[in-house]
Amino acid sequence: MNCPTDLPAASIPGPGSRTLLRLQGKTIALFNVDGMLYAIDDACPHAGGSLLTGKLDGRMLQCPAHGLKFDLATGCMRGGGLAATIYTVAWINNRPTIALPASNS
Repeated sequence: MNCPTDLPAASIPGPGSRTLLRLQGKTIALFNVDGMLYAIDDACPHAGGSLLTGKLDGRMLQCPAHGLKFDLATGCMRGGGLAATIYTVAWINNRPTIALPASNS
């Protein structure tokens, strides 16, 4: 089950920008593409390289390590195969939130 976690307003990137978040033991790359926020695990599922600095073409993010391309909305790799973990970002009561898996503690 996913639980919404408030995002600090200062962590929200402006249009065309990105930022790195560390929340509940996860490292997440947060992108603002045309006013829409997309959150993806910062580690590429292929070899663990950081996705934060990858080349962005619309919603397609290219891993800087090996060139694999992932859709920020689905996490799916172009052409199939691997998929990166994505997190839903939503506005609840005028506050940005991100849905993270509930911890089992």
